Amino acid sequence: MKLGLIGLGKMGLSLAENAMDHNHEIVGYDLNKDFVDKAVAAGAEGADSLEDMVAKLPSPKIVWVMVPAGKPTDSTIESLSTLLGKGDILIDGGNSYYKDSLRHNEILKAKGIDFFDCGTSGGMEGARSHGNFMIGGDNKEAFETIRPLYDDIAEKDGYLYTGRAASGHYLKMVHNGIEYGEMQAIAEGFEVLEASDFDYDNEAVAKVWSHGSVIRGWLMELAEEQFAKDPELEKIAGRMHASGEGQWTVQEGLDSHVPTPVIALALMMRYRSMQDDTFTGKVVSALRNGFGGHAMDKAGK
Repeated sequence: MKLGLIGLGKMGLSLAENAMDHNHEIVGYDLNKDFVDKAVAAGAEGADSLEDMVAKLPSPKIVWVMVPAGKPTDSTIESLSTLLGKGDILIDGGNSYYKDSLRHNEILKAKGIDFFDCGTSGGMEGARSHGNFMIGGDNKEAFETIRPLYDDIAEKDGYLYTGRAASGHYLKMVHNGIEYGEMQAIAEGFEVLEASDFDYDNEAVAKVWSHGSVIRGWLMELAEEQFAKDPELEKIAGRMHASGEGQWTVQEGLDSHVPTPVIALALMMRYRSMQDDTFTGKVVSALRNGFGGHAMDKAGK
């Protein structure tokens, strides 16, 4: 399969390399030419504009957008709506708000372009190999065209076609809300240990909890890795930046009259961390860096 990929940063380039490992052809475009050059060095065909990228694709043209949510995605999809045509396929693999995806679907549907909103999980490691994807889109038959791509780049049983447009991004939104709560619980636990009279080795604790315990999992493995680099996380500030998906999940809970106290409190703690430095904040910041390469603020700044 030959497809265009827009956005060749830490996630986009990894996805491109994953797809090329499975003999898919990538035409890559990014506003940053250095990113395009990296993709070309990895085996992709480069493009110097959206028009150039689309022109290099066979029909039906398949384009995967991997740019930041909000205005960058809006402008990219608006431009592609004039470059793609009936029967072409556009995938938004970013963390777009599901209501934006509903709007994007209407814009593209009017022109006969099939839109798929793809929630992408697993961080950089998952993007590079064995990813996790939640895919919404109105045209189930069109999904069969791109299913072989997901068969190749996802972990076994690691993708789900969820039906109606925007359902993929809605599912990823709730997934990220759960992630907020899980990371907050892990971080609070380590802060209790930090405040105790006992001399715990945080890396060793994370390691033992990763092997056979009820709370074992990838986040605990990431905790072990981060404590190995910085045992007391002294090099980073305890500020936990929020991408917005936790807020959206809480808002959906409020609108649906569904209580989400754990996710809501985890979100509030992220806001609090922007005011005061906490060990809880350090742990969550380190975990986010571990799975997604998210920036960590340095201590003292």
